[in-house]
Amino acid sequence: MPVLEASDVSIRFGGVQALTDVTLRVDEYEIVGLIGPNGAGKTTIFNCITGFYRPQRGKVTFKGVDVSDVGPHDRSAMGMGRTFQNVGLVKTETVLDNMLTAQHAAIDYSPLAGIVGSPTTFGAERRLRQRADALLEILHLGHLRDRPVAGLPYGVLKRVEIATALATDPDLLLLDEPGSGLGPEEADKLGDELLGLRHEFDLTIVMIEHHVPLVVRICDYVYCLNFGQLLTEGKPLEVRNHPEVVAAYLGEEAPEAEAEAERLEAAHLATEMRAADTGEVGV
Repeated sequence: MPVLEASDVSIRFGGVQALTDVTLRVDEYEIVGLIGPNGAGKTTIFNCITGFYRPQRGKVTFKGVDVSDVGPHDRSAMGMGRTFQNVGLVKTETVLDNMLTAQHAAIDYSPLAGIVGSPTTFGAERRLRQRADALLEILHLGHLRDRPVAGLPYGVLKRVEIATALATDPDLLLLDEPGSGLGPEEADKLGDELLGLRHEFDLTIVMIEHHVPLVVRICDYVYCLNFGQLLTEGKPLEVRNHPEVVAAYLGEEAPEAEAEAERLEAAHLATEMRAADTGEVGV
């Protein structure tokens, strides 16, 4: 049984057909990539999956349950965690405060107890802080725990947002462009961290990402969208080298795209051969 399944999802905004019969499936413990040009509908399908949008047609199933009519708060409580294309953090608060806010569903005391500072809240607050600190250390962000979010570099903000999403204790983690703002070496490090997080937290991950080498290196399966429709799907290298995918990214006609795909594949093989000769790890 898949962890997540979106079946024939379609949504229109006024005169714009944003998604048309998009179907995708994510199995347990997979890392699945979602790629495509700007405006292809990637974030829109994320919003349909997480309940921020309700599609006009199709359905979303999470852990075998049809959640098409379930709101985002309830989907989060069921085990969906996500980050956003535009960082979804409280910029005026510290990194630690954002981590504590993300764990609001785990609070087991009443609002009144929290307001008056009842002794019953002390142990719960301590546990929340310990969990927040542990997650920050895992993502090498512990030194920033007391720093205000405002003013942190964009790439760091994206990693803090991943930490806050993990604080919700998800089974399915949806990441919207986690590599945005990162250089090649930082993106490579992020890939290692995501692979580690999958193993450590038994996570299933879906990620929107424009950094294609990162997608190819860590994803088990990839979907490519274009103009709100599924263009192709398959193993990362197959999708990356697909003529229509190259055409969608580069704006070329199919024959030229096919030649470009062959060139990219040859370049990739040459890189792998050089890495093998030098003992380096390459993508």
